[in-house]
Amino acid sequence: MAFQVSVQPSGRSFNVDKDETILTAGIRQGVGLPYGCKDGACGSCKCLKVSGEIHMSAYQSKALSDEELAKGMVLTCRATVLSDVLLESRQVTSADAFPIRKMPVRIASLEKMSHDVMCITLQLPSTEHMQHHAGQYVEFLLRDGSRRAYSIANAPHTLVAGAPVIELHIRHMPGGKFTDHVFGAMKEKEIQRIEAPFGGFYLREDSDKPMVLLASGTGFAPIKALLEHMQHKNIHRPARLYWGGRRPADLYMNDWVTAQLPLMPQLQYIPVVSDALPEDQWTGRTGFVHAAVLQDIADLSGHQVYACGAPVVIDAAQRDYLAHGLPAEAFFADSFTSEADKL
Repeated sequence: MAFQVSVQPSGRSFNVDKDETILTAGIRQGVGLPYGCKDGACGSCKCLKVSGEIHMSAYQSKALSDEELAKGMVLTCRATVLSDVLLESRQVTSADAFPIRKMPVRIASLEKMSHDVMCITLQLPSTEHMQHHAGQYVEFLLRDGSRRAYSIANAPHTLVAGAPVIELHIRHMPGGKFTDHVFGAMKEKEIQRIEAPFGGFYLREDSDKPMVLLASGTGFAPIKALLEHMQHKNIHRPARLYWGGRRPADLYMNDWVTAQLPLMPQLQYIPVVSDALPEDQWTGRTGFVHAAVLQDIADLSGHQVYACGAPVVIDAAQRDYLAHGLPAEAFFADSFTSEADKL
């Protein structure tokens, strides 16, 4: 027997079969529920159960605390349903969201941006007009059935008709099934398969609140897409970009960002380095990137935050920013979970 899951405020509904997780059912029916690891380890799929009965299989406490569970929070990747269920997830897009499609892509270029970051561009089929929001991501469909997700680093308007190309920033995870290939045997003109677009991380254009754009490492990729989109749409809301890395070289497109500043007078850029060495000759901000925001903005109650990067950064930012006045519904995040984060 199938039960129905409804998600507010988007109004999306879908059926969940017996022993099927809510997340699996949503993805199967084209409902873009947020997720990361799909394994109960990262907490990216966390949302509020408003009503209904579910069963939660084993998960890690770092993904969902006992306090959150008591408040009704659930992990859709570990939840099966025992009745009709109503969830609240503000990251789920409305029913008129862009369709999710599978398609072959050709590797158009590979450019090493730092010792462990590769920028690859994917040539989409000219017959497939992929629509997406700036900030969404694609999933590579690997031969063994596994998937790897990466954010699109260029805005939708840059996908030129007839020769659409999307840009991805991929960090090398030594021993990683896919990234070892990207940094090793991958060649231009190679064919891969992807499915896209996914994700509820995109700019909420119905607000004029000042924004904090927070990125750690390759979490800059979707932020870059947001910046391109803001330029294209003439969005002049005040924004501060905080981009953090261990060393200056981790800010692999620093020159690109500084080149945008004269074009975007509403944008401030604050690069932050946590582990600079003497030979780096770093004279900028130091420490944890999420903490730099609070050094500059003590009260976040009037802001929106768009945060991307490592789960440890995203989790700390959400916890600390809500404690400094940020409304929960004003925190939008994309947590970059790797296979190592599942251990």
